[in-house]
Amino acid sequence: MKPWKKAAWVAAILVALSLAAGATGARAAHRGKQKGKDKKAGEAGVLVEDQGTLQIQVDGQPAGSEEFEIRDSGGGAWTARGSTEVTGDNGTKAKVTGKLTLAQDGSPVRYEWSATSPRKAAAAVEFNGTEAKMELKVEGASTPYAQEFHFQAPPVVILDNNMYHQYEILARLYDWEHKDPKTFSVLVPQELTPGSVTAEYGGGQVMDGRKMDVLRVRSSDLEIDLYCDPAQQERVMRIEVPASKAVITRQTGKK
Repeated sequence: MKPWKKAAWVAAILVALSLAAGATGARAAHRGKQKGKDKKAGEAGVLVEDQGTLQIQVDGQPAGSEEFEIRDSGGGAWTARGSTEVTGDNGTKAKVTGKLTLAQDGSPVRYEWSATSPRKAAAAVEFNGTEAKMELKVEGASTPYAQEFHFQAPPVVILDNNMYHQYEILARLYDWEHKDPKTFSVLVPQELTPGSVTAEYGGGQVMDGRKMDVLRVRSSDLEIDLYCDPAQQERVMRIEVPASKAVITRQTGKK
């Protein structure tokens, strides 16, 4: 994914904000009456409520954590919130928060994120089908930065550099019944450009005595393995980024 042209101050702040992604190696993420594997992508009610804590490790060392929740907001709307605290290679700490509003079929409606380091920054993205408009505000900048995005085809998913729970939304949109490869249009907010990833079923594996379904998510420069529990509506329990030795796991004792 190649960034579009943008103002120098925008590039500078986003490079700084990406320390979280560099530390974790993950550039580019209910109330269900049916099990997730019996639902098809885009089907009404595909989302499932969830909440928990994700622990982030890089090369076996703690690198941060994320608190998240995915909730039915009523009226056909869903909300996914996350708050991530990470430590960069130089010891710099950063906190990033995200709030994603979704339609019942999992399509994004609005995404808001904010960061506290090295300067305060906040952005909002409004979606309209395969188009979106973003406004980014950075501390010290005289005017906001605005940009439009155009995606090739639905479904569109948000994969923030620092919000790993968003991969659970992608997993919910995957067709577990047929297990065919599925391409998703993607927005990585920190990269200011649309792209795509392909999700492929990677077979079953036993982890800690429990059978997991593996969903392999690939782009042109990234591969991430999602370990999903079929006994819990394909809930994501573990995320691995082999190239950067990053592992994100659901905290023991948390949902």
